[in-house]
Amino acid sequence: MGSLILALVFSAVAAAGSLYLSLGMDLNACALCFYQRALAFALVAVLGVGMVVLGDQRQRLVAICLPLAVAGLGVAGFHTYLVGTGKLECPLGVAGIGPAPAQSLVVFALVVAALVYGFLSDMRANGFAPVLLALGLGGAAAYGLVMPGVNPPAKQAKKPTEPGERLVECQAPYREPAPE
Repeated sequence: MGSLILALVFSAVAAAGSLYLSLGMDLNACALCFYQRALAFALVAVLGVGMVVLGDQRQRLVAICLPLAVAGLGVAGFHTYLVGTGKLECPLGVAGIGPAPAQSLVVFALVVAALVYGFLSDMRANGFAPVLLALGLGGAAAYGLVMPGVNPPAKQAKKPTEPGERLVECQAPYREPAPE
């Protein structure tokens, strides 16, 4: 049960952090940010209710929550990749420690690690099939959320971002207009 509590705490941190970015720091969430937020909220709800309703059936709860956590990890990973490759500029996260998508990536990685640890420490006759299925479903969900054509493009920056300038939302970097 300890790993589930840990996963719930990490999920709550992700949900609270996303709310703080919007409400406390006045940042606007892009589509990728909203996907991560929705998955964090879903994890808090399912873990919280599941721990009460399912009681000692920890493996079932892990199998239910793991696809949500893996999908969040995948979206956060893709979001961080876009920032790392310069295809997207995103605001700094809580306390200015790296971009917000990188913070989300770390928290979702911790949630996935706690859930996988919970599964492995309580593995019974089902073997690895449930966790492999959960990982696959989570990966498929992440792909569906970030695949081209599904995710609306970020707003294009109207001017170059100045050093030290505070961004309020994720944006595509400024590109010089093509000469006519």
